[in-house]
Amino acid sequence: MARTKEEREQQRLEAKQRGENRKAAKAAKAEAAGLDGGDCAEKDAKPNPNDLRKNIPKSKQHNATLPALNLPIDTLAKVLRFLPAREFGAIALSCTGFNHVLGGCRVAHISSRLMRREDEEGKQSSCGSMCLVGGLQLCIGRKEAQEILDRSLTGGGETNRLISKKMKQSNKKHASGDGDCDEYPGYARFVEEATIGYSAMQCSRNAVFPIHLQGRFVSCSPEHTLLRLGGGGNTSSGPGGSGTAAWGVGKRGQLGNGKRDDEAEPRLLMGKIGWGVRIVQVAAGGGLVRVAHSLLLTSMGRVLSFGSAQYGQLGHGYDAGKQLSDCLRPRYIDALKGEKCTCVAAGELHSGAVTIDGDVYTWGEGFCGQLGLGDRRPHLLPEQVMLGGLEDECVSNMSCGCRHTLVTTEEGEVFSWGLGRFGVLGRSYTDFTYNNDIGMVVPDGEDGQVQGAAARPPPMPAAAIDAAVAAANDQVDGINELMESLEALNLTLDDPSDQCYPKVIDSLKGFRAVGVSAGHRHSMILDEHGSLYTFGSGAGGALGHGDLSGQEYPVKVMEFDDNGIRIHQMSAGVDISMVVTTEGTVYAWGKATDGRLGLGTENENITLPRKVEFEDTGFKAVDAECGYVHSLIVGLDGAIYQCGGVGTDGKDDGQQGLDSHDGKLGRPVLLSGHNIWHRIAEPQEKVVKETWTKYGKYELKGRSKMMNEGVSSVA
Repeated sequence: MARTKEEREQQRLEAKQRGENRKAAKAAKAEAAGLDGGDCAEKDAKPNPNDLRKNIPKSKQHNATLPALNLPIDTLAKVLRFLPAREFGAIALSCTGFNHVLGGCRVAHISSRLMRREDEEGKQSSCGSMCLVGGLQLCIGRKEAQEILDRSLTGGGETNRLISKKMKQSNKKHASGDGDCDEYPGYARFVEEATIGYSAMQCSRNAVFPIHLQGRFVSCSPEHTLLRLGGGGNTSSGPGGSGTAAWGVGKRGQLGNGKRDDEAEPRLLMGKIGWGVRIVQVAAGGGLVRVAHSLLLTSMGRVLSFGSAQYGQLGHGYDAGKQLSDCLRPRYIDALKGEKCTCVAAGELHSGAVTIDGDVYTWGEGFCGQLGLGDRRPHLLPEQVMLGGLEDECVSNMSCGCRHTLVTTEEGEVFSWGLGRFGVLGRSYTDFTYNNDIGMVVPDGEDGQVQGAAARPPPMPAAAIDAAVAAANDQVDGINELMESLEALNLTLDDPSDQCYPKVIDSLKGFRAVGVSAGHRHSMILDEHGSLYTFGSGAGGALGHGDLSGQEYPVKVMEFDDNGIRIHQMSAGVDISMVVTTEGTVYAWGKATDGRLGLGTENENITLPRKVEFEDTGFKAVDAECGYVHSLIVGLDGAIYQCGGVGTDGKDDGQQGLDSHDGKLGRPVLLSGHNIWHRIAEPQEKVVKETWTKYGKYELKGRSKMMNEGVSSVA
C-alpha cells in the first residue's frame, strides 16, 4: 500500500531526530573524554602541545581512552624512564597506537641511561643512571641524546640490518625522530647492558646479571676473539647482539665453525646461536702455548664450550675410548645443566662459572692451584669451590688469568688463588717447595719482578725459560713437551700451600670492589667509586704506575684519581691494560708494539695511562678487552674498533692491509659492516652436495676420487 505524503514527512522527521540524538550522544562522549566535540568547544581554543592524543592516527582513535594517554607527554616520559627496555618494547608491541606515541619519549628514556643528574649540592639524583661507579656522563643534554640515537642506526657502516616496511615509512614521515619506535627497544637493551649492567635473563625472574664483568660484548685470547653479534629473533623489537662471531687462529676448533681453519674476519656461529639460543656473555681462553678454548653463556643460564679439550678445560669429561677430543662446535656442559649460571670465565688451561646462588664452579688443569679445589690435579668436570671460606660467600663475578683466578663477592671482597708468582694474587703466600717458573710461559720483555721483601719463589734464569718456550714452539703440538717438563717436576702432588685455597685480599679491607680482571701476569680491581687498583708484574709498564716495577699488593693508579677520572670498565691482557671511563674515553698502557694499544706503532713501553684517539671525534666507548697482540673497543653506537691484530694463515701479527703512510697504522680500525645491536638475517650454512658418477645400476664416486681421499679400493 502506497504511503501518503503526510506519512513520508513523518518518517523523514523521525530519521532526522534519530540523527540528532546520535550526534548529541557522540558529543557528550567526546566531552567526557576531554576531546574536542566540535560545536561544544570554542573555535579559537589552542591545541595542547603536550596532548598525546593529537598524534594518534585516525585509524587508532579507539586507543584514545587508554589511561596512559591521558598524561602529558613530558609526564609520560618521566614515568617511562623507570621502565626497562624489555618492558618498553612489550608496550610498543601490545598497542600499535601507543607505539606511535612512544616515539616522542625515546630521547628522555635513553638520556636517563646516559646522563648523571645532580642537584644543586652536587649529589647524584635517583632519576639518573644507577651505575655502581657513580653514574655515567655519556651525554650532556637532549640534543646530544638525539644525536646518539641517530648514530646508533649508522654505526659500523652498512650492516644489512633488518628493518620493517612500516619503520621505513615512519622514518620518511618523521625525520625529526618521532614516529614508530619498533627498533628503539633493541638499542635500549644494548645500552642498558653496557651502562648499568642490566640484562633480561630468562633462567629466573630473580636472576641478576653482574654489573662489571669480562666478556660482556667481546673477549680476546692471545690467538682468537669472540664477539656478540647478530641475532634478534623474529620480532622487530628482538634484542640484537644475541649471536656470536669468532675470528683468529682456529687450529684447536676454538672458533666454533666446525673447522680448524683460520678466519681473518668475524664469522657468525651457526646452529641457531642468536636466533634460537640467546648469548649474553662470551669468554675466550688460551695462552702462549698454542691452546685455546671458548665459553658462551646463554640467557637461560646454560654454558656452551668448544675448542681444545686437552686438559679438561671444556668441562665435558672423557668421551668414548677415554679420550679428550677437541670440540669444533658449541656443546652444552651437561655437568652444569642443573645450575643457572650468571657469569663465565676462561683462563689459559682452566675455566669457571658463577651460579645464580653465588656459588663458584671450576674445571680444567690445576697444576698451579688455579682451580681452588685444594689440590693440583686436573678436574675434567665442573666442581664447586668449597674451601677458604668461599662456600659461605655469595660471589657476583669472576675472572680467570693465565694461572690464577679472582672473584668478587656481593659484599665487595676479593678472593684470589692460583700461581702467586709476580704478585698476581695481591697478597702474601706460602712458597712452593719446587721451582714453578716453568709453569708459565713468559713473553719477551722486562721481567717485571715484584719489588719488596715478601716471600716469592726463587727466580729462574731467563735463558732456561726461553729454552723451554723455544723447545715447545718447535713441536707441532708444543704443549706436550711443556707438560713433560711439568710432570718431571711432580706437579701432580698435593700442594699444602695457601695458593690452592681461596683467600681474601686483606689489604682491600674498607674498600668495596665491584669488578676484577685477571691478566697473564698482572691483575686489576675496580672499586665502587670508580678507582682502579693494579698489582702483579710491571713488565711493559702494565700496572700504569709510571715504572716497570711489580707490586705484590693492590696499588691505586693515581693518574686517574689526580685528574678526577672515574673508571667504568677495565681489562688486563698480556702485559697490556685498557680501561673505559664513565665519560666514554679509552685509556691504554703497557707494551705498545704493533699497535696493539691503538697508540701508534712505536716500540716502547707506555708506563702511564694514555688516551686512545679515534678518527671519529664523536666516538664514545662502553667496553674494551685486551689480548696479547690485539685489543677490541665497543662504542656506544654499537660499532667495534680493533687495535693490532692476530696473524692468520701464516701472516705476521699486527694490522693487515694498512699503509704505513696514511696515518692509520697503529690506530684503532673500524670493523666495517658490523654493529653489535643491529638485527640481521640468520646466516644459512651452505651444504655442498657431492657429485656421483653413475656406473651401470649403481652410483659410485669413482676410483680416482676415492684414491685421492685415501681409500685404497672400491667395495
